[in-house]
Amino acid sequence: MAFAVARRVKEIGVRMALGADQRQVLWMTLRESLRMIAVGVLIGVPSALLLMRLARTFLFGLTPGDLMTLTAAVVVLTVVAVVAGYIPARRASQVEPMVALRVE
Repeated sequence: MAFAVARRVKEIGVRMALGADQRQVLWMTLRESLRMIAVGVLIGVPSALLLMRLARTFLFGLTPGDLMTLTAAVVVLTVVAVVAGYIPARRASQVEPMVALRVE
């Protein structure tokens, strides 16, 4: 996300110069992170459920269909991804429009 935000500095500067406030830019950038997280969860959870049977030999003390472990992993990784998306989003929302437009 940091790379995507860095590539879009001029666009963000134009949006802010045209009247977008910090909250709108923050939400716009964070929404992209949330979209990527949702796609990852929608692909990852069913894949994990299908591949759990193959990983049965590596799981000690857990059943292959342990939903508590899977749920905890999804929640922890989602929180980490949201924080990782929030940091560049916050940085993007604090861009000065004139400085962003002057950047090469």
